[in-house]
Amino acid sequence: MHESGDEAVRRGAVSELVNRAERLAGSMLATEPERQRHSACVAARAEFLAVAVEPVAVPVLLAAAWLHDVGYAAAARVTGFHPLDGARWLRAEGWDEVVCGLVAHHCGSRFVAAARGLTDELAAFPYVEDPVADALTVADQTIGPDGAPMTIDDRMRDMLARHGPGSANAQAHRAREPYLRAAATRVAVRLRAAGVPSDQHRIT
Repeated sequence: MHESGDEAVRRGAVSELVNRAERLAGSMLATEPERQRHSACVAARAEFLAVAVEPVAVPVLLAAAWLHDVGYAAAARVTGFHPLDGARWLRAEGWDEVVCGLVAHHCGSRFVAAARGLTDELAAFPYVEDPVADALTVADQTIGPDGAPMTIDDRMRDMLARHGPGSANAQAHRAREPYLRAAATRVAVRLRAAGVPSDQHRIT
């Protein structure tokens, strides 16, 4: 079966979106190799989890996975809160609002934003709770800071240890933890529905 001209154009545009995100993440995080490696591994994890979202949404998921940490780059850093800084930088560069919203709100950032007094600023970006947002959250929460696979339980313990008990992350954890666990449960259900055996997607 031959691909139509319109389908070929669409496929090319989809591939270019993900490729552009990969190139941007690589260049912006070039001076932070560990974070660059983390982003690449989150993108790979998101590709595995992509069966849990509609096919049309996969490119947006993968682009957001590549870009979720660009707010750590010196060029984007303003507030020091990387989801907000990354989303603002991407919006200024003309990235799609859906991608900007996913970056802004990844991994329940709204709970940490509240602890940092940045709720209103983060609210400038669209918040959704859907399969794409869930998959991005789980992809990030099952890859450690150095790119190694982790369970969500291990990732939360690591986060609390790295940031410390007085951090905004620790202050937000009581409210944020149920969100992270619920997202993981929803993704696990979707993976099972897609025929992925449970032992291949250990999350918690």
